[in-house]
Amino acid sequence: MINCAGITKKYGDLEVLKGIDLTINKGEVVSIVGASGAGKTTLLQILGTLDKPTSGEVELDGINLNKLSGKELSVFRNTRIGFVFQFHQLLPEFTALENAMLPALIKGASKADAEKQAKEFLTFLSLDHRLEHKPSELSGGEKQRVAVARALINRPAVIFADEPSGNLDSHSQEELQKLFFDLREAYNQTFVIVTHDYHLAKMCDRMIEMKDGLVHNT
Repeated sequence: MINCAGITKKYGDLEVLKGIDLTINKGEVVSIVGASGAGKTTLLQILGTLDKPTSGEVELDGINLNKLSGKELSVFRNTRIGFVFQFHQLLPEFTALENAMLPALIKGASKADAEKQAKEFLTFLSLDHRLEHKPSELSGGEKQRVAVARALINRPAVIFADEPSGNLDSHSQEELQKLFFDLREAYNQTFVIVTHDYHLAKMCDRMIEMKDGLVHNT
């Protein structure tokens, strides 16, 4: 699913990633942990095509990302990658249903098809009674589940989650953690999760530790 070879990243003289070799298989739920500044988010952004490595290669779902143009990367990101962030990043003026539909509409799906897909995932995530509610009317856990539905709607090869439970109470954290594994069971969904939550990290199939720009326990 994901193969990295010799990934480095420099910002001026600062070397954040120092040669990452990593393989993640389809259907795995993998966590990435480490102290602040270890390079976790930088690696996630490179894997998610939000940034480019200084050197090295990334292959995702059989595609060498280094060979894609900017436009091709945008299309690939929309169709093959899903993102879940700590602060949800839902559009406040849109309902839960409309927020979940957006990536499908961007992809070119009809409104009817996008709505059907969004309802399917929101129902799976136990939000069928909250479809017409706006983010301000949802709890933190419900907002995060809407964000998960939005990430799932184009049936991506992988979902990257950056501190997804960091802004949730303990009950919502437990629900979200269970949800990742339910989705893997239902859809064989691959997850790569950057987290400081060691309880979530240890539940994953693998816990990858980062320190000083290098990975350990891969």
